[in-house]
Amino acid sequence: MAIEKIVVVDDEMMIRKSLETQLRNKRYSVASAQDLAGARKILSRDSFDLVFLDVRLPDGEGTELLEELTAKVDGPMIVMMTGYGSVESAVSCMQAGAFDYVMKPFSFDQIEVVVDKAASFDKMKRVTRYYVEEIEAKATDIVGKAEPIRLLKEMVRKVAATEATVLISGENGTGKELVARELYNNSLLSEKPYIRVNCASISETLMESEFFGHEKGAYTGATERREGRFELADGGTLLLDEISEIAPALQAKLLRVLQEKEFERVGGNKTIQVKVRVLATTNRNLMEEVEKGKFREDLYYRLNVFPIVVPPLRDRSDDIPLLAETFLKRHARKHGLEKAKFSKQALKSMRNHFWPGNVRELENAVERAVILTEHGKAIGPELLGLGGAPVSLQTHKAKSSVPPGPTPDEGTDPVEEIEGILTMEEIEREHILQALKATGGNRTKAAELLAINVRTLRNKIRQYKIDGKSVP
Repeated sequence: MAIEKIVVVDDEMMIRKSLETQLRNKRYSVASAQDLAGARKILSRDSFDLVFLDVRLPDGEGTELLEELTAKVDGPMIVMMTGYGSVESAVSCMQAGAFDYVMKPFSFDQIEVVVDKAASFDKMKRVTRYYVEEIEAKATDIVGKAEPIRLLKEMVRKVAATEATVLISGENGTGKELVARELYNNSLLSEKPYIRVNCASISETLMESEFFGHEKGAYTGATERREGRFELADGGTLLLDEISEIAPALQAKLLRVLQEKEFERVGGNKTIQVKVRVLATTNRNLMEEVEKGKFREDLYYRLNVFPIVVPPLRDRSDDIPLLAETFLKRHARKHGLEKAKFSKQALKSMRNHFWPGNVRELENAVERAVILTEHGKAIGPELLGLGGAPVSLQTHKAKSSVPPGPTPDEGTDPVEEIEGILTMEEIEREHILQALKATGGNRTKAAELLAINVRTLRNKIRQYKIDGKSVP
């Protein structure tokens, strides 16, 4: 239930009490006030979802409070009420931010319709806020024709049309989230919410609140009531990414909501019921985690209704050229290159690489190469940086522009003969600056592109600034 707490503000006692009683009979928590001062006092003490506000009050116009509340980012929705209505007044209130406008006298059926409409709108607004995945058709297709991928697509096709819980396992970078998205896109719930929670990125102390939400004052910093991911996903699909990272203390509560489909918010005592399809991913062997005592056995079996294993890239090497070309087109368009292609040597080196980071590593390597390549030239293996080899635009140019000359074996000092060769530190710095420029200075994206830790990147940037270098 998205709408729970309602305030009624009206100076007519009969209307105020009648509306308050009828809303309470529908299990809403209701407070009431007869003027603006009383309303402000109530609203300052707690957070509310909906306010029924009279246009004319003893101490001022209701539109004053309307303007105050609509100025707040997470303020309640306002329904204006009046016995002196006109088209101009209704338009004025709606333009000022009112959710709806009702004329007195009204029936409770009218009020019920307004509350239901507000609940639907509020749910849509909150789901949109948590819609953390990019909805991009080209990024949701599972690319590949190798036998392991053909079998994977077949399993996805069969289970997608059901509401069964699916446990998706595989190494890091294999595309487990992509499989989850395909399951959602091809399910009967594809028009319903799709909410994702990364269990590995949330601290243990906050994870329960992320799952189940919290009431105002539940803990220090909880200044407003907040719905959790299960509540937001009600009627739709919830992806529990990296489920193995959930703390043991929370596993029992997660098992309960999966079995009983109900829970309470942190700091609350109201039982909330939800209907959610759960997809879970893990890069660990959960059965081994069960044997180590780190994961509940009953929770494992509750999640493992339909297991799907995403194959590593090394087991589908025939797909590497197809994947590489797909990423090449995507990132060439992203970075403004009209045409880009791989050399035969680059394709061969990609086929021969082990790819410990799987598909994610391949995409990062391709995007780096796209950034570094010169217009009109084929991407060579030296730009892919495979096997830990450093790459940069400068080294690529130096390799093609240094004239042939005596080699060290001929007794000539190469440092004296060849000028313009960058040091490893300079190559690394230039490569990092290129990545920052390509991502518009976004350090998190640049770190992903470079396949390094964000903290490492920050330390490098700090040193560059100390050295007086310009950092995007």
